[in-house]
Amino acid sequence: MEMSFGSRLKHAWNAFTGNVQTNYRDLGMSYSYRADRPRMSRGNERSIVTSVYNRIALDVAALNIQHVRLDENGRFLSVIDDGLNNCLTLEANVDQTARSFVQDVVISMFDEGSVAIVPVDTTTDPNVSGSYDIQSLRVGQILDWYPQYIRARVYNEQTGRKEDIVVPKSAVAIIENPLYAVINEPNSTMQRLIRKLNLLDVIDEQSGSGKLDLIIQLPYVIKTEARRQQAENRRKDIENQLSGSKYGIAYTDGTEHITQLNRSVNNNLMSQIEYLTSMLYSQLGITQSILDGTADEKTMLNYNNRTIEPIISAIVDEMKRKFLTKTARSQHQSISFFRDPFKLVPVNDIAEIADKFTRNEIMTSNEIRQVVGMKPSEDPRADELRNKNLSAPSGSNQQSEEMPIAEVDSIGDSASDLDDKISKQKSKK
Repeated sequence: MEMSFGSRLKHAWNAFTGNVQTNYRDLGMSYSYRADRPRMSRGNERSIVTSVYNRIALDVAALNIQHVRLDENGRFLSVIDDGLNNCLTLEANVDQTARSFVQDVVISMFDEGSVAIVPVDTTTDPNVSGSYDIQSLRVGQILDWYPQYIRARVYNEQTGRKEDIVVPKSAVAIIENPLYAVINEPNSTMQRLIRKLNLLDVIDEQSGSGKLDLIIQLPYVIKTEARRQQAENRRKDIENQLSGSKYGIAYTDGTEHITQLNRSVNNNLMSQIEYLTSMLYSQLGITQSILDGTADEKTMLNYNNRTIEPIISAIVDEMKRKFLTKTARSQHQSISFFRDPFKLVPVNDIAEIADKFTRNEIMTSNEIRQVVGMKPSEDPRADELRNKNLSAPSGSNQQSEEMPIAEVDSIGDSASDLDDKISKQKSKK
C-alpha cells in the first residue's frame, strides 16, 4: 500500500537532518584510528608471523560459542538466551561483534602470552554478589599479577581511553596461550624466528640505503696527519662528484685504485629462517597449504584438532569456570563451542551426505535445506525426523499414497496382479 504524502513527511528521516555537527556538543575523545584495536608489540607487527596469528584467530572466531543447557548426560539441550549468550553470539560490546571479539582475544593472547576477558557491564557488582548477568565484555592486557587480583589495561568506551583497573581473578577469565612454549617463551621457535626476520630486515635496509661502499687506494702512504688530511679531502671530492653529477660519474687519477664492496655477502641467514619457519609450522600443526587455502580434508582435520581445538577449549573452559557459578553448573548450564561440519564439504558430496543423514534419521529435510542455503519447506513432513524411503508408520496423521508393505504379499505375484490388488484396496478406502 502506497503511503500518502502527509505520511511520508511524518515518518521521513534523513541522516544529515539534525546531525550533531549542526548542534555541537561534546562527544568525548576522538582519534584518527580505532582506539580499542589491538596493537602488536615486541616486533610482531614488523614480522610475517602476524599473518600466522591472524589466520589462526580467524579460524577460531569462525566457531560458534554459546551459553547452553545440557541434559543429565552432558548432551546439548537448548540455548540460554541471556546477556552472556548475546555477548558470545551477537555483540560483545558497542565496538565489537562476537566474532571480532574472539579474534581480538586470540591475537592478543598470541602477542602477550596471556590475556584477560573482563566483564565491563554487569547487572550487579561482581565483588558483592556472586550471581550476575554479563552485558558486555572487553579484552584486557594484564600488567601486574597479585595473589588474588590482576591489574589490567582495558578500553573504557565511556572516556575513549585505555585505563588500568584492578579486578579480582575470580571475576575475569584469564586465558593463557596453550602454545606458550612455542610462541611466547624467550627462546622459543617463534621468538628465534622473529629475531632472525628482524635481522634480515636490517640487512635489507643497509643494502638498499644507496651506499656505494668504496675503498680508494691512494698512490702515497698515509702515516702523517698531513697525508691523512689530504686523503680525507680526496674522499670528499669524489663524494661531491658522485652526488653532484647527473648520472653519478666521478673521475680519479691514473695511480688511484677503487674497490667496490657492495657485492652480495654469502651467509646462511635465509636458510636458518627457512628452517625455523618449517619447524614452527610443524610445532603449530599448520602447513603452507592451510595459509593459502589449498589444504585437503586430512590436513584441515589435523589442523583443527592440534591447533584450533586447544585454543578454543582454553577460552571456553575458562569462561565456564569464571562466568558460571556453581549453582548454574549444577543446573546443567555450560558454555560450549560448535563447528559447522559442512563448511569443508564439497558441493558434489552434499547430496550423498544429505541422503545418509536423512535416511538414518540424524537430520530433517529442512535442516539439510538450511545447510545448502535454501529456505525451509512449509510441508510438515520436512520437519519429521524419519526415513522418507520407508512408508509412514501406522497411526500417523498423514495420508500416504503408498501401500504398506504388510498389506501386499509380492511373493509369487506378477506385476499386473500387484497393480490390481493395489487398485482394489484403494477403491475400498
